[in-house]
Amino acid sequence: MRIIVCVKQVPDTTEVRIDPKTGTLIREGVPSILNPDDANALEEALKVKDAHPETKVTVLSMGPPQADEMLRECLAMGADEAFLISDRAFGGSDTWATSNALASAIRKIDKETGGYTFIFAGRQAIDGDTAQVGPQISEKLNIPQVTYVEKFEIEGDTVTVHRQLEDGYELIKVKTPVLLTAVKELNAPRYMAVDRIFDAYKQDVTVWGINDLDISPEQVGLKASPTRVFRSFTPDPKGAGKMLEGTTQEKLEALVVELKHKHII
Repeated sequence: MRIIVCVKQVPDTTEVRIDPKTGTLIREGVPSILNPDDANALEEALKVKDAHPETKVTVLSMGPPQADEMLRECLAMGADEAFLISDRAFGGSDTWATSNALASAIRKIDKETGGYTFIFAGRQAIDGDTAQVGPQISEKLNIPQVTYVEKFEIEGDTVTVHRQLEDGYELIKVKTPVLLTAVKELNAPRYMAVDRIFDAYKQDVTVWGINDLDISPEQVGLKASPTRVFRSFTPDPKGAGKMLEGTTQEKLEALVVELKHKHII
C-alpha cells in the first residue's frame, strides 16, 4: 500500500503582521511551519503504516527551496520519502494552478512507483483557508474524494468515512484509490523521533521543476491563476465597551437610549 500526503509550509499565523501602507503580509522574521491540518493528514497516514508495516508513505509539497526543511520534519515523523516541486514558474499560483502542479506530480509518482491507495491532505492551509486544493486534485486525477474526515476504517478496497458536519457526521463508503482531507479532530500528530531526525537529513528529497512534469507553464503561476488578492488588511480595533448598571429595568431603558443615540433603532 502506498499513501501520498500533500503538505505545505506556511507562515506561523500567530506571528503574521500586515504592512499598514502596502496592505501586504510582512514575512520577514516570521517562522514557517508545517500546516497544522497537513500534520493531521500525515499522522493518519503514519497510523495506517503502523497497522500495515508494508505501507509506504510519500510526502509531496509545492513551494520554494526552503520547504526542504519542512519535508525533512515529515521524514523525521515517519514518512518514507519526500518530493518537492519547486520552480519559478509556479510562483503566484492560486489553488487552481497549485492543484494542476500537484496532480501532475502525483501522476508522475503513480507512473514511476506503481500506484497509490490513498491521497491524504489537510482540510485547508492556514495562510489561505480556502479548502480547495485537495478537492481540485481529486477532480484532476478523476478519483473520489471525501472532505472533513474525522474518522475512517479500511476494509479491503473499501473505506468507511465519518465526514464531519456542524451537527453530526455523514457516514460514507468509498472505493480506493481515494483522496481524504483531514480535520484536527481526526488525531493528535506525533512528534519527530530523535533517531529519525539524523536519518532525515541524510535522505535525499527529490526536487522536480516544471520541465519534469506533464504540464505547461501556461497551466501554473500567476498568469494561469484566475484568483486575484487585491489587498490584505487588519480590521480596525473596536472601541471600548460600555457597562450598564442598575436594575434590569434601568439597564433596559439605558440600552434603548444608547441604541437610539447610535441610530440603530
